[in-house]
Amino acid sequence: MQYRPLGTTGISVSTVSFGAGPVSGLLTGDAVDTQRAVVQRAVELGVNWFDTAAGYGNGQSELHLGAALSGIRSDQPLHVATKVRVQLTTQTDLRPLVVASVKESLSRLNLPRVTLLQIHNSITLNRLDQPTSITPEDVLGPRGLLAGMQEVRAAGWVDQFGLTGIGDAKALCTVMRSQEFATIQAPVHFLNPSALRPTPSELCDPDFGGFLRTAHELGMGIFAIRVFAAGALLGAEPSPHTFQTPFFPLDLYRRDEARVRQLSERLGPLSKIRAHALRYIVSLPEITSAIIGFGQVNHVEQAARLADEPRLSNEELASLDKLRNSSVYSTRS
Repeated sequence: MQYRPLGTTGISVSTVSFGAGPVSGLLTGDAVDTQRAVVQRAVELGVNWFDTAAGYGNGQSELHLGAALSGIRSDQPLHVATKVRVQLTTQTDLRPLVVASVKESLSRLNLPRVTLLQIHNSITLNRLDQPTSITPEDVLGPRGLLAGMQEVRAAGWVDQFGLTGIGDAKALCTVMRSQEFATIQAPVHFLNPSALRPTPSELCDPDFGGFLRTAHELGMGIFAIRVFAAGALLGAEPSPHTFQTPFFPLDLYRRDEARVRQLSERLGPLSKIRAHALRYIVSLPEITSAIIGFGQVNHVEQAARLADEPRLSNEELASLDKLRNSSVYSTRS
């Protein structure tokens, strides 16, 4: 397993991280033996970063991840990242919501602290411009989320702060430029790298506006999420989560499926597309790690093997960009 520095934190992170979200369903389900086997194999292969959230399975992901990690021996430190998502009400002081959420997360994880606490809400110019979205003021204001995060760090519960890169690019950049956040995780995949790489607007679904370039300029650690477009780049059927999420809904998944079918005419079978999809992400020089949701032991083994291959050169990355842009139909036609 290869490792990369996580921004300016001094932490080295495996190029493949373990995503405990609801798309794979592993940690939000109840297959306890499989959960432990997959987590154990990931650690054996050198994965040292585990990403979960209070909102994944209403706490089930944290509970099951904590149980799966307990007793596992590793030659290196294992890092757990979790998230807080606030539900906006008439309450204006958001700090107690952060404190309560982190306290409950640590209890489920059975940990005294986590390496990273991330804001899970989308960030937009106005409240609720997007599902669950909050404003930069809700984050940076004196009674905002950042102030609550500082409280839990002072209590010794959290080491670093991070963001989830969903929302409006301008609002996200405002928060990033505060330089209070060490990391950001955001959707970046071969079909739509627009959060990081210039991509024709007619091929972005949606267009993320390049905000990760600002994150890179600020020296933040960058985690890529939705690396396989929630399974579309694997040729998988949509997960149960895809049928109910307001963030990346089923119609987007179906459009990505169609784009994959077009790509297969140029790139070949799904196995080749799968390999290109992961190697493309881990070869991007700005990306620290690819967060992948694993469902089985062989999924971890395949990802670790692909991630250990030599990075694609800038010329190879540009060639793949050109192929994608020339062969994939406009999503807005």
